[in-house]
Amino acid sequence: MNIVKITLASSIALALAACSSETDSGDTMMADETAIAEDATAAGTIVEVAQSDEGFSTLVAAVTVAELGETLSGEGPFTVFAPTNDAFAKIDEATLTELTTNDIETLTAILQYHVVAGAVDAATLTAAIEEAGDEGYTITTVGGGALNAKLVDDAVVLTDAAGGTSTVIATDVAASNGTIHAIDTVLMPQ
Repeated sequence: MNIVKITLASSIALALAACSSETDSGDTMMADETAIAEDATAAGTIVEVAQSDEGFSTLVAAVTVAELGETLSGEGPFTVFAPTNDAFAKIDEATLTELTTNDIETLTAILQYHVVAGAVDAATLTAAIEEAGDEGYTITTVGGGALNAKLVDDAVVLTDAAGGTSTVIATDVAASNGTIHAIDTVLMPQ
């Protein structure tokens, strides 16, 4: 696992050096809008925010290998249900190595399954779940897959296409191009 992490970390450094973000500081913005934009820019893009948190280093490495860094550094907005390093540690080492070295297409599909178009904060997600009732709220991912979201003991629990579940363990991590919610298990599209 350490060799995989070292290889992925090296890949991250190279790929992220190529990523950039731009901000628009148009003169026509109102003072409040300017302050909000500056706060969002200060947070950095989803990729930059994830890079700044060691708890997402495996995710950042996977995003780099799958060449999704530029997309997730783009305008957005996006909501990312971001698996922590502990979530990735639940995947057996041989499978993770296979995904990051030989099966990039599947890795890309898995990562896209964690991304939703638009910025969805925890309050909005919780309200949608409550409105949906016992069946749960269906979330469509950018890859076209579906996640089912329910409240279990006041926590948001996502169910993937394979029937696996992941609990949202941290919410509303702000980025200039969206929102990150940390989850405790990697979601699988099939």
